This record gives sequence, C-alpha cells and structure tokens, in this order.
Amino acid sequence: MPAENLTRAEAADRAAAVQVKSYDVTLDLTTGPETFASTTLVRFTATPGAKTFIDLIAPTVHAVELNGRALDVADVVADSRIALVDLAAENELRVVADCAYMTTGEGLHRFVDPVDGEVYLYSQFEVADSRRVYAVFEQPDLKAEFRFTVTAPAHWTVISNSPTPEPVPIPGGTNRNGGTDAGAATWTFDATPRLSSYVTAIVAGPYHRESDTLTSSDGRTVPLAVLCRASLAEHLDAHNIVEITRAGFAFYEELFGLPYPFTKYDQIFVPEFNAGAMENAGAVTFLENYVFRSKVADAMVERRAVTILHELAHMWFGDLVTMRWWDDLWLNESFAEYVSTLATAEATRWRAAWTTFSAMEKSWAYRQDQLPSTHPIVADIRDLEDVEVNFDGITYAKGASVLKQLVSWVGKDAFFAGVRAYFARHAWGNTQLVDLLMELETTSGRDLRAWSALWLEKAGVTLLRPHVETDAAGVVTAFEIRQEVPAEHPVQRPHRLAVGGYDVVRGEDNRTRLERVAHVELDVDGEVTPVPALVGRPRPALILVNDDDLAYAKIRLDEASLAAATEHLHAFTDSLPRSLVWGAAWDMTRDGEWGARDFARLVLGNIAHETDSSVVQTLLRQLVTTLDLYVAPEHRAETSAWAAGRLWELARAAEPGSDAQLQLARVAAARSTAQAELDAVAGLLDGSAPLPGLAVDTDLRWDLLVALVAGGRAGRAEIDAELARDATASGERHAAAARAAVPTPEAKAAAWGAVVDDDALTNALQTSTIAGFGRVHDAALLEPFVEPYFAALETVWGARTNEMAQNIVVGLYPTLLAGTGPDLLARTDAWLEALGDRTPALRRLVVEERDGVRRALAAQERDRA
Repeated sequence: MPAENLTRAEAADRAAAVQVKSYDVTLDLTTGPETFASTTLVRFTATPGAKTFIDLIAPTVHAVELNGRALDVADVVADSRIALVDLAAENELRVVADCAYMTTGEGLHRFVDPVDGEVYLYSQFEVADSRRVYAVFEQPDLKAEFRFTVTAPAHWTVISNSPTPEPVPIPGGTNRNGGTDAGAATWTFDATPRLSSYVTAIVAGPYHRESDTLTSSDGRTVPLAVLCRASLAEHLDAHNIVEITRAGFAFYEELFGLPYPFTKYDQIFVPEFNAGAMENAGAVTFLENYVFRSKVADAMVERRAVTILHELAHMWFGDLVTMRWWDDLWLNESFAEYVSTLATAEATRWRAAWTTFSAMEKSWAYRQDQLPSTHPIVADIRDLEDVEVNFDGITYAKGASVLKQLVSWVGKDAFFAGVRAYFARHAWGNTQLVDLLMELETTSGRDLRAWSALWLEKAGVTLLRPHVETDAAGVVTAFEIRQEVPAEHPVQRPHRLAVGGYDVVRGEDNRTRLERVAHVELDVDGEVTPVPALVGRPRPALILVNDDDLAYAKIRLDEASLAAATEHLHAFTDSLPRSLVWGAAWDMTRDGEWGARDFARLVLGNIAHETDSSVVQTLLRQLVTTLDLYVAPEHRAETSAWAAGRLWELARAAEPGSDAQLQLARVAAARSTAQAELDAVAGLLDGSAPLPGLAVDTDLRWDLLVALVAGGRAGRAEIDAELARDATASGERHAAAARAAVPTPEAKAAAWGAVVDDDALTNALQTSTIAGFGRVHDAALLEPFVEPYFAALETVWGARTNEMAQNIVVGLYPTLLAGTGPDLLARTDAWLEALGDRTPALRRLVVEERDGVRRALAAQERDRA
C-alpha cells in the first residue's frame, strides 16, 4: 500500500495520461475547530479509457463524482488516493470532503493566539500537502489554473495567490471556528496563472495588514502588503521589509530581463512555521520570528533580508518556471540561494553578504557533503519520502556555491543571458536540468556537459592544500596546490579560484594589518597544480588558497600561514579572507587535524575583533559544539569553565549596546555553571548587576531564566511567573523549553513523555521542548533515554507526520553522550542492522546522527594528543 507516498515512476505515468486544466476549490472555514469543508471541481484531459488516481488526505470523503456519475466512496477512496478509471478525453471530477486542520505546520495549520483567543490559519503545501486541503494531482509538473472560493469569519482577512476580493457577507452566517463571532462572509478569488499545487496558498485570520505599492519595470502598479498577527502589530517593521522588497524587485527585474510575473505580492509572517519561508506565488509566508519583538543580532536582520530576497527570486525561478520532478529541487533552491546573496550584496546595506555566505552557507554545505548520506546536487529522488529529507546543505548551500563558481567560470553576463533565455522559453512550464544547461551553453559558448557530470551529478567535496618551498632568503622556489579527494567520492574537479598572499604591515597609526600583497587567479585541476606566478618573490606571511571564495572546496593553511593567522587574525582589513581562515580552522578541528582546545583559544582570543555579526554568530555556535563534543571529556570541565569566564570578560568589555555585547552575553549566560557566573546571570535578570548598554528585554529575560533553570538556580515557580509576565505564544514556547531544561530526572521524563509518548504538542511546542530537553550541563541526565529512543524510532516514523517525526529523530538523538556514556556507535549500528532496508528516509537521518558521534570521537582523540 502506498500510504501517503508517491513514487517518481507513478508521477511520470500519471503525467503521461493526464493534463490538468483547472481547479475550482471551495472551502468553508467556519464549520468548527477540527475540520473544514472542502469541495474540489477538477477539469482535466486524459487518454480515453485510462485509469489513474487523484490525491486527498481527509478524515471524511462525502462524495466523488466523475463526469456526472457518482462513484462509491467506499470503493474508490483508500490510502490518501481516489481511484479514477475509464477516463474520457475531457473529464470533470467533483470531490466533497471534510479536511482536517493541522497543528504540525503542514497542510492548513490552525493556531489560537493566547493573547486574544483569535484563530489564525495558513497553508504550507511543500512537498505534498495541498492534498490535505483539496483533491489534487499532487506533483509539480501537473500545473493548472486555480480558483479559490473561501467562506470564513467576516472579520478575517483572507489571502490567496490572486488579489483579495471584497468579501460578500452571508446573512445569518456563524463562525464556529473560535475567536470572535462577527458572522461569516465569502471571498471569491480570480483564477491564478498556471501553477504547481505546492505553491498555491490560503492564509486566513484577523491578520494585521500594512499596504504599499511599487511600479514594475513594465509600468504596472503592483500592490504590496506585509501582514502579521494583530497581537504582534506593534513590532512589525513593515517599512524595512518593503524597502528590501523594493530593492529586490528592481534588482531581479533588471537581472532577469522579465517583469514580476504575478499581480500582487503579499508577505505574511505566520505562527508556528516549520521553515524560514515558503514561496507561495504572490503570497509568501515567513517564520514569525522575523517579526522582532526584542532586540536581535544584526545577523538575524541580515538573514531576514536574504530570506525575503530568496523567496522573491522564487517568483521567477520556481513558480514561473518549475522543476518537473523533485530531482531538480536544487534548481529552485540553489538558484534562489545564490541570487539572493548576490542581491543582498549589491542592492542592500549588507555589502559583505558573501562573507556571511562563506561563514554560514558554505560551512553547512561542507558539513553535509562529508556525511555518509551525501548525494549529488542533482539527487536521485525516488519518491516523496526521499525529497522530505532532502532540504539539506547540498540542495541549498552546495548548489548555490557551485552556481557561484559556474558564474565565475562562464562569466556573469553570459550566465544571466542564459537565465533570461531560460525564463523566456519555459515561462509557466516545467523543466529539467538539461533545459537550463542548453541555454547557458548557447550564451557562454562552453560545453557544460562535462562540468555538470563532475559538479552536479557526483557527490563529495575536495580539499585544497598549499605546498610552499622557500630558500634561505625566504623567496618562494616552488608553489603548488594539491587536491585531495575523499576515498568514498574520488572525483578530481576543476576549480576557478584565486590565491592570495598577505603580509603583516604596521601602519602610521602603529596598528598591524594583514594586507594583500599578491593575488593570482587560475584554474586548478587534477592532483597537483603548479602556481608559477608566486615563484621568485618573497614568501608572504599568510598564503590563502581560494582567496575571494570563488571555489567550492575545503582549504588548509600551511604551517607558517596558520601561525600567522593565529597571531594576527584580527588584523585582516577585509572580512571575507578572515572568514575563510576561520572556516579553515573550524574544518581542521572537525576533521581531527587540529585540537579542539586550540580552536576554542583561537575563537576566544580573536572574536572581540570580529566586525561581521553573522560571523560572530557562527563562531559562537561552533565554539559551543567544540566545548560540548570535540574537547576530550577529561579536559571538558576545565575548558568549559575557562570558556565561560572568558565569555563573561568579553561581554563586559564589549561596547555598551553593541551587537557583540548582546551575542556574547547570551552565550556567556548559557555556558554558566559556576555559582559566581550564575550570580551574574541572576543579576542581569533582576537588574541588580546590569551590563551597561545591554537592554534586558522580553526574549533576553527568557534566555537568562533558562540559563538559571539549567544551572539549578530557578524552577517551575520562576517559569510560571515569567510566563504570566509574557502570556504570549512566544512566552509559551520559551516556558516549554524552560520546563524541559529543569535538571532533574523527573523533568526530563516529563519532557520525553510529552514529545514521544503523547501526540498533543503543536510543532512549535514540540521543537521548544526538544531544545530544552537537550539543555543539560550533565549529559548523564540523558543516559536513561538512549534505549527508549531507539525503541521508539519506527513507531514515531510511522505514526507522526514527516515534520514532527524528523524533529524527534534528529532532536532527541543522544549525541551529547559521545565519549562519556554508553557506546553510541555500537548501539546505533545494532539498530541500523535490525532496521535493514525498511524506511530509507528514517535510516538516512539516523546514519547522519551516527556520523556526528563518529566525528566527535575522532576530534576528542585529536584533542588528547
């Protein structure tokens, strides 16, 4: 039985038999808090006499009519499918059902605001959840027009892909869905252009709306709107969001040579969202955390800008032109990731966006590409379960990195000329990789088949290591770049990159700087590539392979360069080469080539000089991982205590009110275990010992309280008091994390039961509880849950929706016990052997977690040395 799965072969067979013209979808959102009424009228052509199926996940199906003939629901509805046989050339299908609201962030998600009791709905259909709302041929290549008619509470705003029409009141209408009952009304939307079902949208509720307009390159006035829950309206900085959006529109319309393809552009910040955002055509949904109710690091503001521009890019690449099947998901995501960084760097105030990309996205890609589960950028997606676990660092970050390198290789003008031709040829259609490559070959004059075979169709990341020889006078006599390939993926790839040489220079202000004194751009190919341009000149103090970060490859520093970097890392005049050195040091630590305590000393000795907020954020996360996993257990207590003290020193020394002060104070609090440090946390929280310039606002209060809870200095009474002070959805999530962080066996057992044994938590509360469960200073608290974890995996995977199951599988894996508790590798291997070939997607997730333990043990061994 297929359950809720769909294979690529089934999708291809269905696309060969069926072409969809239109959907008329009628929804009634006033019927109650559990389900809503859904009626779908589908018009489609088919091969006469063919049989196929349409998708629907619904608790109750009332009627199925095909070409005017009533079908027996008991006979044709099973396993998320409705069987259709003896089709005509022209067909009309009507399906009447009651569909279920979800609290998992999938399908039509229902949320009740604790502030005012109002109900908010939003749809999330990627990968295959439009079938939870209406009957649909759920695959990206069966595009159609969609007409939505929605009955909802009269005081709501209703948003879809087409502009919102004026509602028509229903005499005597009643809202049974919760919140205010001001009657009911109906919104009848115009038909959309041809879309894939996964980018259709329904968003409904008493959302606060701020409206604006812009003029498109073709002279049209495009309505803009920014929306959020009413209780968050005071925090919505719509002006900044619209400013970024305007910059993106102008940038993309010129770059793509094509006006914005839809009639309006709404951006809705919704509660309990599982991802950063979703590119619904003309109705983009965003994670509500991007409405900043407290001060956040500039890294978060930059991330929001990149996300806004990422989703806007999808309006062309993804919505206008869509992949045929999920094998080419990377075409959507890698392209949007690349051009959104390009737009951020060239059209917003974040001119150093490529530094952020290097620090965050490429680091993610390198990490993912070294897992046993790594895969080619063009992945082999056999079914929906495969794609559900494929929203990863390969699909997003590696693909974007490789596109960046391709642009450097073929030239920016030629690349985007090919993209413009691609849009013109395939607008409103579906494509495969070959369709894009054909256009790029035409505009660049290069044969991209060999490039594609090496970069897109094979997995793995190579390592570039410099080899330098000098004479007694310090003059370079030989220089070459050696390319090392992993045994599992022995692929030598060509790289277009630059080699930079930096010397320590003392300026007139008597400050030392690392200034670039040499720069050579070249093609690296094969095991060894000589660099003759650097021979015969004095050896620079620091030699940086992949200067400018053009190539996708891990890099190493030679011994002299590593020494210079360690001493003078703060002296770089530009953030990008400094970020590359940081990345090399982190990669060496993860690979067990450099001691974890050495990396911790490098971070805490230099982070005060780091000017890029996103780099600071990344370094602090890497520091935490190093302290928790990579430092040898026998050195961990001493190293962690030193690091916590140093973090407090840095926080106190940081400029009052600065971004660095906020980030350092948060991490210092989280790492506090000694009583004096916890006293400092308590002093910040109650105001008795403030840090000058640090505003202890609502979210920082929660951070400080959770630190005290994890340290045993606060408990349920303090949590309840803080929740009474912040009786919001955010407060409820923070409180859930705090309760799960209480360092007692009873609290951990209660959190475990709520997440694993029960199924009542929403996605957001589940995520928060899992985070709090893992918040321990003594990992031994997690040992009793190792066996229950493995015992529950298959049950959880079979019973929960994909998002909820993945959260449990990944979030509760006991990585923190690596090297200190039971033999996790042996226990995981035993479970994997017993699993066999069942549930490949579940197997992949556990294999990835196992690799984290393997890497931690290797890093611990190196740290001992």
